[in-house]
Amino acid sequence: MKNKFFTRNFEPAAQSLQALKKGMIIYMKKDHQNINSITEGVIWKQILIFFFPLLLGNFFQQLYNTTDAVVVGQFVGKKALSAVGGTTGTLINLLVGFFMGVSSGATVTISQYYGAKNEGEVSKAVHTSIALAIVGGAAIMLIGLIGAPFALTWMGTPEEIMPEALTYIRIYFGGMIANLLYNMGAGILRAIGDSRRPLYYLIAGCLVNIVLDIVFVAVFHWGVFGVAIATVLSQISSAVLVCITLIKTRNSYRLNIKEIRFHKLILMKIIEVGLPAGFQSMMYSFSNVIIQSSVNRFGTNVIAAWTAYGKIDGIFWMTMSSFGISVTTFVGQNFGAAKYDRVKKGIRVCLVMAMSVAIGMSVILYGGGSVIYRLFTQDELVIAKGMEILHFLVPTFFTYVCIEILSGSLRGMGSSLIPMILTSLGVCVLRIVWIFTMLPIWPDVKTVLVSYPISWVVTSILFIVYFIWYTRKHNYGLKK
Repeated sequence: MKNKFFTRNFEPAAQSLQALKKGMIIYMKKDHQNINSITEGVIWKQILIFFFPLLLGNFFQQLYNTTDAVVVGQFVGKKALSAVGGTTGTLINLLVGFFMGVSSGATVTISQYYGAKNEGEVSKAVHTSIALAIVGGAAIMLIGLIGAPFALTWMGTPEEIMPEALTYIRIYFGGMIANLLYNMGAGILRAIGDSRRPLYYLIAGCLVNIVLDIVFVAVFHWGVFGVAIATVLSQISSAVLVCITLIKTRNSYRLNIKEIRFHKLILMKIIEVGLPAGFQSMMYSFSNVIIQSSVNRFGTNVIAAWTAYGKIDGIFWMTMSSFGISVTTFVGQNFGAAKYDRVKKGIRVCLVMAMSVAIGMSVILYGGGSVIYRLFTQDELVIAKGMEILHFLVPTFFTYVCIEILSGSLRGMGSSLIPMILTSLGVCVLRIVWIFTMLPIWPDVKTVLVSYPISWVVTSILFIVYFIWYTRKHNYGLKK
């Protein structure tokens, strides 16, 4: 029997409490609106729902450096274009790529815990991941600031572009903590199936970068210094937005600044999965350093053409990378939920989609490459060299697809050591050996270019063989 005095006198308070409860439920529902439940539903739809925000995100990520290249190429000249592209971009990718590979271990770890509904471990993994981003960002910043002059000299950077290249790379590394915080925070959100909000924050940062590039270069005439400052400020804005999202959420992946620290067992798991991916990325980048050094010997026109091609080529890479991240998260969550048959079907679907897109993009880029080149420069010699590069490499893009999709799938299952070894040997070592043995015999830029399709074909075969063996050994394709 109800106490009438309690009911009459405390009813307003009870109603307020109920309203507060309803408000919290609404807030939590809103917080889940952008989260893609990829352990259920039609597989190809779930992958594409996750893929397109990633693709747009990668597109705007690519716009960071592309905007820098377009602005300085049009308003300053081909020397500035060379300074903010080829050599500096390769060195930045070497260090940042290593950390991003390691951080992929955090994405896999969080996605598996989230798929298994282990909220306590999700929280520990989030705080360990953010701590790793802060420490990693500080370390890369110091290495970049101190080592940049020596690395640029070792790569044979022409003296005419050395001062501007050094200015750009030092300022870029100065903002490295913000860079890694955004990427780690975005990785956390993607791990739980939310690929939309990282996209929104990246778009905001990219718009900041575009506006500041134009103001600092076209209006203030700050040249390479201006585009570098603009890039750092835009990365800070993206990092702030993603961190605010993690702090304000009421879900298991909430970030509490006071709890940011390393949890030993979680850190070991992140490193176990991510370190091989980090070394894989570093080997990729190191082989690109060797290639960039080889390209540098052909002069400023070829360097500028290679830089511009790198931005066009980036359209393909960001698309394949989006498929790779999608399949890693898809496999990670479904693997954590023990839905092995769904894992197998998802990989097959992703392979078909990625291959179809790769072939379609090759056709489009082959025919429209010259139009895109003119966004970067009006120099006819640079455009001519660039088209030679583009027409040689674009038709071979399809040979890379299996590497991206199968390595991403294996990482989602928790296997990253062997994929790292396969990539290091098949892509990186083979490419380096080719450069050192063949380039002295045929000193032509096409000798450098042919190393790409050769290494992709060999590595794809290795991945197909290993993937079949691995899934059969663990019986993942047969469990229900």
